[in-house]
Amino acid sequence: MPLSWPVPADPHAAQILAERLAASGTGGQRLVSDPAGAAMCAAIGGNSPYLADLAAREVRTLRAFTLFGPDAVIKCIMARLTAANPAAPRPEIARIVREAKRRAALVIALADIGGIWPLARITAALSDLAEQCLDLCVSHLLRAAHDRGRLRLPDPAHPWQGSGFAVLGMGKLGARELNYSSDVDLILLYDPDLYPAPDRSALSEVFNHIARDLVTLLERRDANGYVFRVDLRLRPDPGATPPAISLPAAVTYYESMGQNWERAAMIKARPLAGDRLAGQRFLDQIKPFIWRRLLDFAAINDIAIMKRRIDSHKGTALGRGPDLVSRLLGHDVKLGEGGIREIEFMAQTLQLVWGGRDPGLRARETVVSLEKLAANGHIKRVVAEQLIESYGFLRRVEHRIQMTLDRQTHKLPATGQGFSGLAGFLGFNGAESFAASLLAHLERVRDSHVALFERIAPDSMPDVAPDPLDDAIDEALAIRPGDGAATNAAALLADLGYTDPGRIVNTAAGWRAGHARALRSERARALLDLLRSAILRALARQPDPDQAFARFDRLLTTLPSGVQILSLFQRNPLLIDRLATVLGAGPTLADHLARVPAAIEGLLASEEIDPNPAANLATQLADATLLEDHIVIIRRFVRGEEFRLSLATIEGRIDVDEAAFARTALADAAIGSLLAPVLADHQRRFGDIPSGGFAVVALGKAGGREMLPRSDLDLMLIYDYDPAAKESSGPKSLAPAPYFNRLAQGFVAAMTAPDHEGPLYAVDTRLRPSGNKGPVAVSLSAFRRYHELEAWTWERMALTRARIIAGAPTLTAKLQASLAAALTTPQDPAKLRHDATHMRARIARDLPPHGIWDVKLRAGGLIEVEFIAQVLQLIHAPMNPDLLAQNTCDALARLADAGLLAGEDAALLTRADRAWRTIQGLIRLMVAGKSPATLTAPARAALARDLVPDLEPFISYLATEVRSTFIRLIGNPEEITL
Repeated sequence: MPLSWPVPADPHAAQILAERLAASGTGGQRLVSDPAGAAMCAAIGGNSPYLADLAAREVRTLRAFTLFGPDAVIKCIMARLTAANPAAPRPEIARIVREAKRRAALVIALADIGGIWPLARITAALSDLAEQCLDLCVSHLLRAAHDRGRLRLPDPAHPWQGSGFAVLGMGKLGARELNYSSDVDLILLYDPDLYPAPDRSALSEVFNHIARDLVTLLERRDANGYVFRVDLRLRPDPGATPPAISLPAAVTYYESMGQNWERAAMIKARPLAGDRLAGQRFLDQIKPFIWRRLLDFAAINDIAIMKRRIDSHKGTALGRGPDLVSRLLGHDVKLGEGGIREIEFMAQTLQLVWGGRDPGLRARETVVSLEKLAANGHIKRVVAEQLIESYGFLRRVEHRIQMTLDRQTHKLPATGQGFSGLAGFLGFNGAESFAASLLAHLERVRDSHVALFERIAPDSMPDVAPDPLDDAIDEALAIRPGDGAATNAAALLADLGYTDPGRIVNTAAGWRAGHARALRSERARALLDLLRSAILRALARQPDPDQAFARFDRLLTTLPSGVQILSLFQRNPLLIDRLATVLGAGPTLADHLARVPAAIEGLLASEEIDPNPAANLATQLADATLLEDHIVIIRRFVRGEEFRLSLATIEGRIDVDEAAFARTALADAAIGSLLAPVLADHQRRFGDIPSGGFAVVALGKAGGREMLPRSDLDLMLIYDYDPAAKESSGPKSLAPAPYFNRLAQGFVAAMTAPDHEGPLYAVDTRLRPSGNKGPVAVSLSAFRRYHELEAWTWERMALTRARIIAGAPTLTAKLQASLAAALTTPQDPAKLRHDATHMRARIARDLPPHGIWDVKLRAGGLIEVEFIAQVLQLIHAPMNPDLLAQNTCDALARLADAGLLAGEDAALLTRADRAWRTIQGLIRLMVAGKSPATLTAPARAALARDLVPDLEPFISYLATEVRSTFIRLIGNPEEITL
C-alpha cells in the first residue's frame, strides 16, 4: 500500500471518518492506528464525502484492500457477480449488483488516488464492473420473461444464448474507458428473426418491458445505493422510438438516415451483455455506414458544427480572469475548451476520414486510436504523444471531481477554496501549481483541435491574398445561360486560355443551377461556389484547358454526391492542382476517376510509394471472410495503389525502374493474398491431395519486375503431389490432375473476375509447356520432362524471366531447382542465335510496328534488347549460373561484369531498355490508343522531362544503335527469308 496519500482538504471531515472507523470494530481500529492506513483514510475522509461514506460502510472491503491489494479484491468482487444465479429473485439480484458497485467503487478509487493503477487499468475496471452488472441483470430479466411464459428461450439455463436481445455499450463504456461517476450509454436491440413467426407480434412489448425493467434495476436507489445511471439516447431517433429497437429497423435507420455524429458514436460500440452474437451481427451489418470507402472529409465539417453547437450551448470557453486560477473556476474539463471531448473528437473524426480505407486504424479506445493514427502518418507523432499525455491528465482530474460527491459532473469547483481542495486531492502543492499544469494541457489540446477542425472553416477557403480575377470570374459566372453578361465571362475565360469559353460558361452555370446529381444539395453548390474559380484556374494551366475542363465536368456528373469530394478539396486546396494535372495529362487516369470517383483519395495519400504492399493489403483483408470479399478488397487496393503509381509517374516523382518494381510488388501482393482464399475455397469443396502443392510462377514483365501500366500477367501454374495419391479427401473427390487444374482455373477466374472497369489483371498462361491447348496447370514432373526433351528456344528464352511468386514451400524449393536445371543445360550457341534471329524476323513480319513510338516492335526496339539479354544468358549460364537474372538490366550488368558483354554494349542496351519502357509507360498513361502516330503535348512534355528534349532524333539514334548491336551479337533479321 502506498505510504504517501493526498492531504485532506477538510481535516475535520478526515477526523470524523477516523472516529467512525475506530468505532466500527477491530478492523477499523487497526486501519486508523497504522500510519499508512491513517493517511489513506484521511485522504478520502478529508477530500470525498462519498468515499468516506463508502469506507465507513465497507470496512471489511477497506481492510481487504490494505491486506491484499486492489487486484485481488476486484477479482473477488467480479467472481461473485459471475457466480450469481440469474434465476434468483429480483431483490436478490438488485442487492448483489449494488453491493458489487459499492465495493468496487471504493477499491478502484483507492487504486486511483494511491497511484497503484494506471489510468487504463482504472477505466477498464470500471467498465468491466458495468459489463458484469449488465450481464447479470439482462440474464435475470430474460430468464424472468421466460419463466412467466412471455419468451421462449432456446437455453433457459443460459438465458442470453440465442435470445436475440443485445446490449451495445456506447461511448466510454464501449471503449472500456468508463469514468468514475459516468452514465452507461446503451443501445438495446432485439432480433425478431430468431423467434417463430407466431411469437413475433408480441416481441416489441416483451423486450421493451425488459428494457424498462433494466433501467429501473440499475438506476433505482435503495438502502444499498444504486448501480449506474442509464442513458438510452444514442439509439436511432430517440424521440420517436421505444427503448428497445428491432435489429432490422435499426439497420434500416442507419443505412437511410444515419448522421456523421452517429457514425462517430458507433466507432466505440461494443456488444457487452445479452446475446453478444446478435449485437456483433448488427455491427457487421452497419460497417459500410460507419466506415465509408471514400476519404470522408465532409465528416470533419459535420463534427466541427456539432462541436460549435456544444460550445455555444454550454459556454465552454476558458475564462478571462486576472490569474490562472480564476480563469479555470467552473471550467468543464470534458466539454470545455481544450477538454476531453476535443481529444475524442479528433481521434474519432480522423478515424472516420481514414478508417474506411484502412481497417488497421479502427479502434474503440481513444489512446489506441491516436497511436494508430500517428503510426500511419495521419497525425504527427509528437502531437499524438502530447494528446495522450493530456488525455491522461484530464481524465485523472475528471475522476477526482466525480469521486468527491459521486456526481456526474466534469466542472472544476467554482470557488477558490474548492479549487485548492481539488489541487490537493490531485497531489499538487497549491492551487497555482495545479492551475498552471491544467491550463497548459487545455491550451495544448485546444490548439491541436483548432488545427484539425478550424484550420479551414466549413464555410470559407483558407486566407489568401485578394485576387481580383477570382471575384470577376465568380461575378461573370453568376448568370443564366444566354444573358448578356456571358460576353464578359467568355472574355475572362479566354484570357485564362480556354478556346471555347461559351461552353465553359454554360456548363458552369448549369453547375450552379444544380443540373448534376452531385450538385442538387445546397451544401454541395455552396462548396462549388467557393471552389469554382480555383478549379477553373487550375484547369486553365493544363496544355489543353478545354479538354481538362470537359474531363472535370464528366467527373462531376458521375458523382452520386458532391459534398464529400468537394469538402476534400476545400480541406486540401492543393489537391485541385493535382486533380487538374491528372485531368490534363490524358484520358487513362481521367477515365478511371470518372468511373471510380473514390480514387481521388489517391491524390491525398502520402507521396511515398508503399514499400510493403503485401503487409498493407493483409491489413485491408482483416475483415474479409468470403472469397468474393477478398476479390473486391484486393481489386480496390490494387487499383488505388496503381493510381498512385501512375500519378507519381506523370508528376515525375519516380523513374521507370522504381515504378516497375513497385507495380510488380503490388501484383505479387495481389497474387499471394488471393491464392490462400482460393485454395481454402477449393479445399472446402474437394478436400486435399496428400503431399500436394501448388505454385504460381511469373514470366515476362512480371517475372522481370518490369511491369508497366496495364501490363498482363504472364503466369505458369505448377503443381506436385505424392505419386501414390489417387484422389482428394473432400466430399467431392477428384483425381490429382483434375483437382489441380480446377484449382488453377479457380485462381485465374478470381484474378480476372471483371467489374465495371474490367478484370483486376489480364492473365496469360500460354507460356506453359502445353501452350493454350493443354491444361491450365502443369505438374512438376511434366514441366521437367518438357524442358529436358521438348522445349523450343523461345520457351527457354521466356524461362530466363521465371520467378516464383507464391506456393507451398516444399514445392517452391523443388521448382526453383528445376528452373535452374532447365536454364543451365548446355545449348548450341549457334542454334540459339539462329532461332532468336528467325523469331525476330517472324515478329517483324506478323506484328509490324505502328510508327516511331511503337518502341517495343520497331527495329532496335525493346524486344531486341530483351532477346540479347536472354540469348546471352542461355549461352553462358551453363558455365556460370550466377549470370541468371530475371530483370533485363540486371542480366546485362552481370554479363558485363563477367566480361561476356562489352561495357559500352551493356551501357547502350541498358539505356535503351529504360528509355523504351519509359516511353511505353507514359504513352499508356497519357495517350489514347496503344501506339499513337503522334504525341499529345502533355505526353511530349513528360517524355522530354524524363529523357531528352529532342525526342525523335534521340529515339532514332538509340534504335539504330540497338539494331546494330543485335545484328553483331545475335544475327540480322533482315537477311532471313520466311
